[in-house]
Amino acid sequence: MGLAVQAIKRVNGFKLEVDWQIGNELAVLFGYSGAGKSLTLQLIAGFLQPDTGRITANGQVLFDSRMRINVPPQRRSLGYVFQDLALFPHMTVRQNIAYGATGLSRTEREQRVEEMLHIFHLEGLARKPPAEISGGQKQRVALARALIRRPQALLLDEPFSALDNPLRREMRRFLKQIHREFALPVILVTHDLLEATSLADTLLIYTAGKIAQRGSPQAIISQPRTPEVAALVASYDGQSLQNPQGDENLD
Repeated sequence: MGLAVQAIKRVNGFKLEVDWQIGNELAVLFGYSGAGKSLTLQLIAGFLQPDTGRITANGQVLFDSRMRINVPPQRRSLGYVFQDLALFPHMTVRQNIAYGATGLSRTEREQRVEEMLHIFHLEGLARKPPAEISGGQKQRVALARALIRRPQALLLDEPFSALDNPLRREMRRFLKQIHREFALPVILVTHDLLEATSLADTLLIYTAGKIAQRGSPQAIISQPRTPEVAALVASYDGQSLQNPQGDENLD
């Protein structure tokens, strides 16, 4: 069980070619901007279609080019948190969370909203709009909305990049707790090495559209297999890494 991704995708002269699978672990896709990390999430979510390949979640086929299967995004049991969170400004915290439960019965939706408000410590903020809550609280609302349907996997595209360092540390700790609570595959994209090493059970290093190395953060930092990986882990200076080629459109 878990998530398995085998995909080839060409976009504007860039080629992504990846083949990996994870269980109920927290996997971090790490590398320079433009390496194909966020593109991978878009393929998993169904926002883009691989040229060839196969994607499964807990044994369910989401995409298979040979079998001509391509499950629409809205029918994939996946939670997704975007970099900008995509909260609705005209809705309350409660309504934003409930939006993720569209399609459930009213009774079940209300029960799950109450459950999410409790798990994410948002009970006192339920009637507030996003403009009246903090950055960390907005993050929790976005996570609650993504998890309310109890998805097969959770996809996170640089969700903490807009937060200051103290809030980022707080949200990293909170994400670890949520991962234990829900026990599902979590895939997080980042180009911040501190974030990657503090969160990852498994670290997948992306360089130029391919997996250059996979393993625990400690193993990769201590024994990088290629010069590219060595440069990535050696260039950490406490800030996010930048792509020396300036390729930002694919990440």
